[in-house]
Amino acid sequence: MSGGKASGKASGKATEQATDLPRLRKQYSEVIVPKLQTEFGYKNVNQIPKVDKVVINIGLGEATTNPKLVERAVDELSRISGQKPVVRKSKKSIANFKLREDQAIGVSVTLRGDRKWEFLDRLLNVALPRVRDFSGVSPKAFDGRGNYTLGIREQTIFQEVDYDAIEKVKGMNVTLVTTAKTDAEAKALLTHLGVPFRE
Repeated sequence: MSGGKASGKASGKATEQATDLPRLRKQYSEVIVPKLQTEFGYKNVNQIPKVDKVVINIGLGEATTNPKLVERAVDELSRISGQKPVVRKSKKSIANFKLREDQAIGVSVTLRGDRKWEFLDRLLNVALPRVRDFSGVSPKAFDGRGNYTLGIREQTIFQEVDYDAIEKVKGMNVTLVTTAKTDAEAKALLTHLGVPFRE
């Protein structure tokens, strides 16, 4: 009797975990994987490209004269990504740029697992549609190895950022690192995920 109860509990837990999956991750597994397999004729499921990680970078050249910008960027990127970012520091001094060695010059965060999927969902379905006069993203920002970098001009497109608390409008780069072998495969993957490429 107790074995039946235990297995019932276990299967209930498995069902609960399945429904807890991020929406975009479920869509990838259930809808996009079969589409890509048909489109490219992959023989093995492991060949099907996926988004490996998402890297978000904010460059802070002006932090050399205003160190508070780093604190604000860390706070804003934490809100946007749901994860604490890493502060990037300069490796050497450059007098022309008033840059000292080991000075904070940017912040970045690398998202994997569910956080990656949740961020992508918010980026594609909430943030990008808020860009004024948005007409899609450039299809030319692939690196030749299946990775795509999207430049965002203002952090204000993310609802998590308090507009009234912004000291300075900051841009950021969002790099979608995929396991695709070619840019064509990566573009197909990202198109199916909902990345709005310009024609």
